[in-house]
Amino acid sequence: MVNLLANLLSILSLACGFVSLIFSLEGQFTFAAWAIIFSVLFDGLDGQVARRNPIPSDFGKELDSLIDTVSFGIAPSILGYIFIYKEFHFGATLALFIYLLCSVMRLAKYNITPKEAMRNYFYGLPTTVSGGILAAFILIYRNKQDMLFLLSVPLIFLFLVLLLAFLMVSRVQYLNLDGLKQFFGRHTRTVILLLGILVISAGFFQKAGVTIFSLFLIYLLFSPFVVKRLNGKHAPR
Repeated sequence: MVNLLANLLSILSLACGFVSLIFSLEGQFTFAAWAIIFSVLFDGLDGQVARRNPIPSDFGKELDSLIDTVSFGIAPSILGYIFIYKEFHFGATLALFIYLLCSVMRLAKYNITPKEAMRNYFYGLPTTVSGGILAAFILIYRNKQDMLFLLSVPLIFLFLVLLLAFLMVSRVQYLNLDGLKQFFGRHTRTVILLLGILVISAGFFQKAGVTIFSLFLIYLLFSPFVVKRLNGKHAPR
């Protein structure tokens, strides 16, 4: 039953990624970006449910990785390309292909890494986070008054894409869900509730893109230091 629920959540994540692609092709870029954000949420719930099963499902693991390729590799690449560049751009095509390739490599490496080697962290930035960052960037760009240097946005986007690609295949350690729960401890549910209120409030004031991007950026910058601190506490003396 647990595996069935986890797979259902994975399928909902895929549905969001697929809908994002449709919205991108239809020019509904805000909806396309939000579809990726919702895909991130379903992917996180999928991971939470899957961890409740004492016997991991190989099928679920492979399914989740294939879905992540669509929702956080292909969908944000197409969204960013169509919205920002609109017509053929060789540099953007190459950068986004590198991003897609690195996301696939990241997922392949995750599948062959023993679970005991990832007690509370991943090697490399999760594709979920990288896809969410690109989607949030589009939400910010849609609200042009938040952008100080509009003419440089295409270059900023290319830099961001290549940076995320590098981090996905790097050996940098990023917190997984177990690590986040370990870090927040008994305050985990309170933190989740506060984050939900924060995002909803930001949406009310039309600052959801900036808020979501900032949260992902905080994870990207500080997660490796938290992993080091957590593992340092458990290091043999």
